[in-house]
Amino acid sequence: MIYLDNAATTPLIPSVIEAMTAVMTDNFGNPSSIHAYGRQASQLLRENRLTIAKILETQPRNIIFTSGATESNNMAIQGYALANQDKGKHLITTAIEHHSVLHVMDYLEKRFGFQVTYLQPNANHQFTVEALKAALREDTILVSTMMANNETGDLFPISDFAQLLADHQAVFHVDAVQAMGKMAIRPEELGVDFLSASAHKFHGPKGTGFLYAKPHHMDNLLHGGEQEDKRRASTENMIGITGMAQALKEADQNLDGNYQKVAHLRNVFLKELTKQGLDYYLNGSDNSLPYVINIGFPRSHNNLLLTQLDLAGFAVSTGSACTAGTVDPSHVLEAYYGSDSSRLDESIRISLSELNTPEELIKLAKQLKEIIG
Repeated sequence: MIYLDNAATTPLIPSVIEAMTAVMTDNFGNPSSIHAYGRQASQLLRENRLTIAKILETQPRNIIFTSGATESNNMAIQGYALANQDKGKHLITTAIEHHSVLHVMDYLEKRFGFQVTYLQPNANHQFTVEALKAALREDTILVSTMMANNETGDLFPISDFAQLLADHQAVFHVDAVQAMGKMAIRPEELGVDFLSASAHKFHGPKGTGFLYAKPHHMDNLLHGGEQEDKRRASTENMIGITGMAQALKEADQNLDGNYQKVAHLRNVFLKELTKQGLDYYLNGSDNSLPYVINIGFPRSHNNLLLTQLDLAGFAVSTGSACTAGTVDPSHVLEAYYGSDSSRLDESIRISLSELNTPEELIKLAKQLKEIIG
């Protein structure tokens, strides 16, 4: 089986497995306990927090460990909005965000009477500073956008957005889940207030993530203990956190090499498709990460194509949400091309990592030729 669905999740790498195994074997204490076992775990927790803080070039106190991107996004958006609604009840996001952002926005609208503006992409499938500026109001208190889209890899102008918001009361939350571990991310250099990440997108374990957060007033999502400087109750997942810190450390040390390798893999695949004489189109903008290839084949239904590829030993996806056995059209492609576009039924997502090889991508192109050709 050839795995090409890395935007969904990535396999653990050996150094991460080794680091996690060491914790399971030798360091099982609760970091909140005051005895020797607890102190040992607390020391490891501080070391992991410092490792991530150094990579992000921030202070350790700005890193909050969470269960993953969904919690991080909810903590930032819901936590800040509810605690600061006296300043205003207007929020801004985009139409192509992950559902862990879109659904919390919808929840705040319906449950607490917030107003949300959903920015739409322009003709080039991009979100501009001008569009954000036009949407801002005096009562806007939070803006939330992705750094890189999970279905197309399209990049957002984060620094430009942050610069616009520098003189506004609205705080800026960035969902950096698909970009973390693939490009250098320095929240304070970017000028953002909150930034979410999830370990399993950069070869770490599932169920672990973090939120970079400036010391803003926020409501807590979880209540109970005083972990994470009283910001997130619950005993820390020491095994997962250790694996995440190791995964991010290794990714940061190999950023440029991994990026160039994946860019090469993308080129190899597209060239092979052309060589095989396949008719295809790419979805999204020209400004995107090479890790995600959202591609369509005219007159080839994506659900049938996924099934045929799976049977042939290739794991790819449509990038769309799956609920109760039904696959919904991609809300990202719908925002880009309209609900009537054939691209919604023809497109698949092939997502790469540095663990893939040129031979795998060539095999995929030949298999697509066999299925479609």
